[in-house]
Amino acid sequence: ALGVVMAEVGYPFSYAKGNTINGLNKVARDTKVFHAGTASKDGHVVTSGGRVLCVCALADDLQQAQTKAYEGVKQINWGSEYYRTDIGFNAL
Repeated sequence: ALGVVMAEVGYPFSYAKGNTINGLNKVARDTKVFHAGTASKDGHVVTSGGRVLCVCALADDLQQAQTKAYEGVKQINWGSEYYRTDIGFNAL
């Protein structure tokens, strides 16, 4: 299993709220997106905290889980998202 946190630029200090999150419905069904700093506004999912989402994937090995998690991350955007690109590399 591997999870990648998607945060708002500026976290943990000053960051925006209320940005519409796009692409949640494009993430593969076998990849889970856990909401942390989100809210619902006018029928849309929007940012409401610094650590916004965690995209998690399970696979037979860490390399596959990492690939699947980052594929999910690439489907999601809100214009000021930030995520680390090195998650899992030390273990590999």
